[in-house]
Amino acid sequence: MAQHLKSSSKSILLNILRHNIGFSSPSHASRHLRHNLPHGPLSTRLAPNLITRYCNTMVDTLSSIGSHEDTNSQVMDFPGGKLAFTPEIHFISESNEERVPCYRVLDDNGQQLTNSRFIPVSKEIAVKMYSDMVTLQMMDNIFYEAQRQGRLSFYATAFGEEAINIASAAALSPDDVIFPQYREPGVLLWRGFTLQEFANQCFGNKSDYGKGRQMPVHYGSNKLNYFTVSATIATQLPNAVGAAYSLKMDEKDACAVTFFGDGGSSEGDFHAALNFAAVMEAPVLFICRNNGWAISTPTSDQFRSDGVVVKGRAYGIRSIRVDGNDALAMYSAVHEAREMAIREHRPILIEALTYRVGHHSTSDDSTRYRSADEIEWWNKARNPLSRFRTWVESNGWWSDEAESDLRSKIKKEMLEAIRVAEKTEKPNLNHMFSDVYDVPPLNLREQELLVRQAIKSHPQDYPSDVPL
Repeated sequence: MAQHLKSSSKSILLNILRHNIGFSSPSHASRHLRHNLPHGPLSTRLAPNLITRYCNTMVDTLSSIGSHEDTNSQVMDFPGGKLAFTPEIHFISESNEERVPCYRVLDDNGQQLTNSRFIPVSKEIAVKMYSDMVTLQMMDNIFYEAQRQGRLSFYATAFGEEAINIASAAALSPDDVIFPQYREPGVLLWRGFTLQEFANQCFGNKSDYGKGRQMPVHYGSNKLNYFTVSATIATQLPNAVGAAYSLKMDEKDACAVTFFGDGGSSEGDFHAALNFAAVMEAPVLFICRNNGWAISTPTSDQFRSDGVVVKGRAYGIRSIRVDGNDALAMYSAVHEAREMAIREHRPILIEALTYRVGHHSTSDDSTRYRSADEIEWWNKARNPLSRFRTWVESNGWWSDEAESDLRSKIKKEMLEAIRVAEKTEKPNLNHMFSDVYDVPPLNLREQELLVRQAIKSHPQDYPSDVPL
């Protein structure tokens, strides 16, 4: 076919120029080519045969491409993988025609869905999950009231998000390293952090592991592999990827797990962390608590994508959307994600759909940007505790008597923990300047000296319960 094209290449090309560029005749096209040849000695010598050679070159090119159908089948071995060509101008749609479905096991009434697939949960695990969910809810209630009484400076609850806290913790190993935001105290609770330890941190006494240097609810435990909470949004995400890569390099049977809210996905650290994790093939779980509100900002003002789950695919990360108020669904999804992350050396993104029933914190009044009726509906119709309790009771593992005993026990323990925490001495002033440098630098020593001079000059303005 190529030889035939070459024998009549000049006439073919001239006709192509005639029909596609608008020349009136082949001779018109020929004159155009001759008049537009390069000028100079070399062009004068080559001019008689230049059109023919040019035509033959074009024919070789056309014949190598072949027919329209052949073009569609060609691929380019571009870095990162082979790419197919298309003759169509086709833009990727901004969204799928259908939204990503949400995995769940229990309906809103706590009844197991037909043909639902989930990881079996033993009686012991199920009862502990429910008990810890109740404990978390009651702890939040009592600490919240203590703050309103002026006994705490600040507090943030996890109302409505108890299933995400406890079910995810239950599906993990104690060796997995946790990088929390500030609404995951249930993970610590599951791992054995006592109510007294929670109270010590919130009251900032000398038994607080942070030595009183953190805001309330900014917990941390080296023993329980729970990194201390940082108030800045999403900074924990890149840290979790680094830790996960370290676990992979050390060939540990563990992964890193980091939690964040839907607001955190609007931060640059979120995107950097996902790309970092995908490229390094780090065993890390990104668990997004999409509770609909980033303080007062609704998700509709944060992104136009189908939530957070679709963002994983853009970075090459396997992802799933889960009903965050369904404890069995959360447990199963996190359990499967953990196995994949460690076995296959890959990051996993989990978007847990839930609702923040409480205010963002004690500094917030959420009724100023959402209706009280909406909050109440979520609290009653899709309450994670009542849903899971229904399922646990249907298995014969729980009763009203057990519920009453548990709540009475937790209340007594909480009140005692607060009593002890309030009476415990505060950390010494020198802890403000310790634990960062082995030998404190001059500027830090000068700051400590200035603080002590100020206290000496104005003793009435300094808390009497903080030892010097």
